[in-house]
Amino acid sequence: MTADALRTQEGAPAARIIGIGTYRPARLVGNDEISTHIDSSDAWIRQRSGIVSRRFATDGDTVVTMAAAAATKAMDQAGIDPTDIGMVLLASMSHLEQAPAAAPRVAHLIGADAAAATDIGAACAGFCYALALADSLVRSGSVGHVLVIGSEKMTDIVDRTDRQTAFIFGDGAGAVVVGPAGTPGIGPVVWGADGSRHGLIAHNRSWLETREQHAPWPVLRMAGPEVFRWAALKVPEISRQALNAAGIDAGDLAAFIPHQANARIVDVAARALKLPPHVVVAKDIVESGNTSAASIPLAMDSLLSMDAGLSGGHALLVGFGAGLVHAAQVVTLP
Repeated sequence: MTADALRTQEGAPAARIIGIGTYRPARLVGNDEISTHIDSSDAWIRQRSGIVSRRFATDGDTVVTMAAAAATKAMDQAGIDPTDIGMVLLASMSHLEQAPAAAPRVAHLIGADAAAATDIGAACAGFCYALALADSLVRSGSVGHVLVIGSEKMTDIVDRTDRQTAFIFGDGAGAVVVGPAGTPGIGPVVWGADGSRHGLIAHNRSWLETREQHAPWPVLRMAGPEVFRWAALKVPEISRQALNAAGIDAGDLAAFIPHQANARIVDVAARALKLPPHVVVAKDIVESGNTSAASIPLAMDSLLSMDAGLSGGHALLVGFGAGLVHAAQVVTLP
């Protein structure tokens, strides 16, 4: 006896970003304040990272509340109701509760109680990972609209006295709504991971040590020079692959929006790709610092706020970070 074939759902021909929203904490922190804890200076921090300021969350800001605020703005711009959301994907590396996940709580706060919801643990590449999953979900017919969110409270996991990391990271959240489209607005993803080098960006101890050995609070540590060398090679490599996968050239881009890890990495990648002068390169790192999974949507929103003419153009997104993980895709800007 032959079993009947399983029924499948028919999805949209394509998907695209139809709305974007962000949340930036009110507290702006300059380099002078950071320098007092790491025996440094404003000039040293600018030369090393390009960062002038960053946002620090207040006591009332959490990964969940910041994500909900950004998501609400994205839905408003997209012109959809919370009941239209079928899935909430939340990328974060700073949510402090292993269980439950943050995404279901975000879905509840925004009124999307019928939506599926889950967290994505891909560090600074998390937004790109979640965006690729959202594209597949909409095209498969599994859901109609997906909320993709990157939200980070990095100040909870960074040691303010660590000279390698204290000046780099900031807090914030960014979200986009991915919905059905007649023509593709999200190109094929190029992604991967190298777990053999997981220790280059990692917590300095496990929570188990904190509980059983009364060790200090685990904090993020990073081997800066090694990470820089890896990113300087990997970002141009996967950027070219993503352009080829999307069937376009660098000259077809309106913007280049890599993860805002370090201004020097952004500059190295832009030069390696030989981007034409008309391609706008995101530099949100200067005023927002490195916000991990939130950095790409924050940078995207910043560019669109400064130049509405970028809307409808192609942007190359590249995420990379702890794991080591990486992902890149071309999108049409909302």
